[in-house]
Amino acid sequence: MAKHPLAGSERAVAEGSKCLGQCDPGEEIQVVVMLRRQSEAALQQLLGEIGKGSEVAPLARDAFSQRFGAAAEDIAKVRDFAAQHGLAVVRASSAESTVVLSGTIAQFQAAFDVKLERYEHHTIGHYRGRTGAINLPDELHGVVTAVLGLDNRPQARTHFRIRPRFQPAQAAAESFTPLQIASLYDFPAGNGSGQCIGIIELGGGYSSSDLQSYFSTLGVPLPKVVPVSVDSGSNAPSGDPNGPDGEVTLDIEIAGAIAPAATIAVYFSTNSDAGFIDAVNQAVHDTTNRPSVISISWGGPESGWTQQSAQAFNSVLQAAAAVGVTVCAASGDSGSSEGVGDGADHVDFPASSPYVLACGGTRISASGDAIKSEVVWNDGASGGASGGGVSTLFALPSWQEGLAVTRTKGGASPLANRGVPDVAGDASPDSGFVVLVDGSQSVVGGTSAVAPLWAALIARINAAKGTPAGFVNPKLYQATSAFNDITKGNNGSFKASPGWDACTGLGSPNGQKVAAAL
Repeated sequence: MAKHPLAGSERAVAEGSKCLGQCDPGEEIQVVVMLRRQSEAALQQLLGEIGKGSEVAPLARDAFSQRFGAAAEDIAKVRDFAAQHGLAVVRASSAESTVVLSGTIAQFQAAFDVKLERYEHHTIGHYRGRTGAINLPDELHGVVTAVLGLDNRPQARTHFRIRPRFQPAQAAAESFTPLQIASLYDFPAGNGSGQCIGIIELGGGYSSSDLQSYFSTLGVPLPKVVPVSVDSGSNAPSGDPNGPDGEVTLDIEIAGAIAPAATIAVYFSTNSDAGFIDAVNQAVHDTTNRPSVISISWGGPESGWTQQSAQAFNSVLQAAAAVGVTVCAASGDSGSSEGVGDGADHVDFPASSPYVLACGGTRISASGDAIKSEVVWNDGASGGASGGGVSTLFALPSWQEGLAVTRTKGGASPLANRGVPDVAGDASPDSGFVVLVDGSQSVVGGTSAVAPLWAALIARINAAKGTPAGFVNPKLYQATSAFNDITKGNNGSFKASPGWDACTGLGSPNGQKVAAAL
C-alpha cells in the first residue's frame, strides 16, 4: 500500500544530539493521532465572530463535540489502519478529535514508515527521535492532521525562577504573598466559588502536606485540588523544589490562594509534544471538572515545534475559545531570545497562539498597600527576563491591528504578526511570591507565576458574573485603561513604550477595571 508524507511532520535531530543506535523494537509506546474536525469552515466562522469580540454565547462541551468533533467514519478509518498494523486503540474521543494507539516500536515503524532511534543530548538528556516525515496511506490523507509521540524529546520547559538563598543583598529585594499581589493589583473581591481552574503540568508533583501548611499559614481555606492523569502522567513529586515540583506547587499555591473556593484540577502529562497537547485537549473537553480557565506555565520557542504539532495545539486552543474557556500561558523567562542561542528573536509557544492570553513579566516595588514602581522584568542574562516579541507562526489578529512594536535599537514599527505578550504581572524573583515547595519556603518568580495569577483573577470574575468570560483578548484590547501601563525597561530586543509593547503587553492588571471590561 503506497504511503505519502504527512505535511508538516518533518523532524530534524535536536542540534548537539548524539545517536546511540536503534530503539528496542519490542518496546511498547503510545502515539496520539489527531483528526480533522467536522464543519471546519463553520467553526472558523464562529471563531471569527468571537475574535471580533461579538457577544457569542460559548458552546456547551457536548454541543461542540456534536458539531465539530471528529466524524465517526474518520475514527473508524484510524481503527481499521491500527488493526492492519497490530496496534491497539487505547481511547478514541470525537470531542478531542483524537485516537490514542499503543503498540511496539517495530509496529509503529512499519505503520508510519519511520525509523526511531535513541539519542543523547547535553541539556535535554536521552530521548527517542526520528528524522524526516511521517508517512500515511491514501485513505488517511486529509483525515489525520498530526501523529504525535513517535518522537518523545522534551517539548517544553518550566517558566519559573527561584530567588537564590545566598546572594548579595539586591537593591531592595521584596517578596509578597499571592494575596498581597492581588491586593496591589486591586483584584475584585471573591473566592472563585463554583469555578474550576485547570492547571497543565508536564512532570513533578505536589504534596498535600505542603498545601495544607501553606494555606493554613495564609489563613486561607484549603482549596479542593484534583489530580487528573493524562496518558502516563501522574502526580509524582520528586523532592526537588528546583525541578518541576517547584512549578506544580507554585501554580497551585498562587491560583488557590486567590480563588480558594474554586476546584483546582491539575492535569499531569509527559513532557513531549504528544503529552502537552493531549493534556490541554483533555482539560478543554473535561466534562467532569469543567474548567472555565486554564493556566499553562510551560512552553518552548516556536522554532522547536514541528508544523503539525503547532497546528494541532492551536486547533485545541481554538476549541477552548469556542467552548468559553480562557487559556492563560506564560510568555517565557529568557527575554526576546527565548533562550535560543542563534542571535535572533524568538517567542514562546503556546503563548504565541492567538487563542491564548499571553502573560509577560514585571518587577514590582510596593510602599504599604500601593505600587511604588513597576518596570519590565529583566534581571540580566543569568536572572531572566519577560518573554515577548513577534510570532513567526501566526498572522496579526484583528484585535492587535494598528499596534506598533518598539525595538531597543531602531525605534517603533507597525506590528506585522501576532505580538506577545498580551498582559503582564509581577514576575521578578526579586519581587517574587512566597511559596512552600517540598517542605521549604522559597521566593519564586518567572512568567510561570503570572499565568496562574491571571487565571485566578478570571476565576473570580467568572464567579461574580455567573458566566465564563471565555476568549478575553478582544475585550481587553478595547479596555487599555484597565491596565497599569509599563513604560520603563526592556527584554533585550524590545523596550517598553506607552500602550501595548512586546515586553509587558497592555500592562499589569487593575483587577476591578478588568472585571468591568469583561
